[in-house]
Amino acid sequence: MTRFFAYIWGRKLILAASVCTGLLISSVTFAEKVPLELQGIGVDEHLGSNIDLNLKFKDENNQPVTLKKYFNGVKPVLFFLVYYDCPNLCTFVLNATIDSIKNMNLTAGKDFEVVAVSIDPREKPDTAKAKLQAYLKAYDRPSGNLGWHFLVGEQEQITQVSNQIGFKYRWDKEQNQFAHTSAIFVLTGEGRISRYFYGITYPTQDMKVALLEAGRGHIGTIVDKILLFCYHYDGSTKKYVLLATRLMTLGGTLTVFCLGAFFTLAWRKERALSHG
Repeated sequence: MTRFFAYIWGRKLILAASVCTGLLISSVTFAEKVPLELQGIGVDEHLGSNIDLNLKFKDENNQPVTLKKYFNGVKPVLFFLVYYDCPNLCTFVLNATIDSIKNMNLTAGKDFEVVAVSIDPREKPDTAKAKLQAYLKAYDRPSGNLGWHFLVGEQEQITQVSNQIGFKYRWDKEQNQFAHTSAIFVLTGEGRISRYFYGITYPTQDMKVALLEAGRGHIGTIVDKILLFCYHYDGSTKKYVLLATRLMTLGGTLTVFCLGAFFTLAWRKERALSHG
């Protein structure tokens, strides 16, 4: 009996040791999968939170401004945390945004604002202005110059807005550049964080629905409002998906409306003939 209990407890100890070893190996392996230069960067989503619109920066014309200038309570804002002398990722992010929004019937300045804040406190307004002019040329819409704004600021304000959005980055001395992720943010006109986009491609449909959603029905045509009704944001995939149930409901409503219109016209025509 004593040998039996010793055998049982021995198996339990071996199992426990195996589990602990497995967990240790897994944690080491996970840590090894994240390169040292990428540790400490990323995005912590703060959906529904507000950024401080009283934070002070300088615009591309070297004029002091607060973020409140670009948030009128109605129009949504495409918001970027980048730096203008970035040799790689920031350019990809801004280029992808241009590719996405150029195909929309929504227009910067009229329907939404585009605001970029440099994460590099060493950058000056003239650098911001040169970058802005390049993207206004690429956007190529008459009212574009009214809707694009590239800002620079002091480290304190940059850190505050970065923390509020959840954007984590750091200076890489060896590479002589900032290590950061590729992300853009959609905010409501009140400064509430509505949606995050990641990567270096942003589907036009997803971007448009996000702006319509953040605009809370104040922007877009009736067709756009129907589009917003049909799409739903899937948090697991970070994409907008077409809801079959909503589409069927909308289709049923339109069918009833069309049938009603048809019978009304037929009745009026018959009545006119009978009185003729």
